[in-house]
Amino acid sequence: MTSKAADAKLLEVLKPSEAGFEKAWRALCERQATRATEAQQAEASELIAKVRTGGDRALRSWSRSTTGLNLDPLEVTADEWDAACESVDPAVRAALGKAAMRIREFHRKRVPSSWEMREEGGGYMGQRLRPFSRVAFVASTEGTLTPTNLIMSVTPPSAVEVPHILVAAPVQKDGTVSPELLMAARIAGVHRVYKLCGPAAVAAFAYGTPLIERVDKIVLEADAELDYARSQLTGRVGFCGGGSGPREMCLVADKTAQPAWVAADLLAHAETGRRAQT
Repeated sequence: MTSKAADAKLLEVLKPSEAGFEKAWRALCERQATRATEAQQAEASELIAKVRTGGDRALRSWSRSTTGLNLDPLEVTADEWDAACESVDPAVRAALGKAAMRIREFHRKRVPSSWEMREEGGGYMGQRLRPFSRVAFVASTEGTLTPTNLIMSVTPPSAVEVPHILVAAPVQKDGTVSPELLMAARIAGVHRVYKLCGPAAVAAFAYGTPLIERVDKIVLEADAELDYARSQLTGRVGFCGGGSGPREMCLVADKTAQPAWVAADLLAHAETGRRAQT
């Protein structure tokens, strides 16, 4: 299959003028959310229990079994982070920096303000807003996390100056985190990066270990296994993000729109992952 044919199959376009449109559209609307299989649920439950009781030892055991590497330390060191950022192409670095700047400015304008008022009788009422102490982002085990998705996920807590922003990211075959991901993390205001991902990382941030401090809220990449981990640990820690089912988006454009920009907007929202539905 040629590259163009593969792209056409992946990004199928439905046209109302074509025969079979109504049937194809109905099939899309009736899709069910992707869920973790029973085997994946059992594995995630066992892993969460092991991390709860075994802490860092369980994390290192899981890391060796999944990567075949002895990742010690599990946290990306300062020297490793610096070297990775230096290796990123300047053009990529500039593009990520511009994206982070725009996203941060957007979220800063969304932040509500604290306020207070005094009643005639002497009583006070109001709203006082304070950032969380610790927030973590967890990527899926599929290795589909992109630098831009990371920036979009961690910039909101950075915009409100959360003092501890942590990231759990998958490693490459050589045991390192992608330089582009580390560059995105630095630009977005992340403080620490761990070589973890999936339910193991969710459990670590939810319970805390000697190496990894417990957080107030976990932001999840869209993934069925992460959704299951969320269902098991809700109440222990706060969550946002995630959701591995179909997503709907409507893009309105008139004749003045640039076709390349329209295509870029659609592609930017396309889900990733082996089990994702686009």
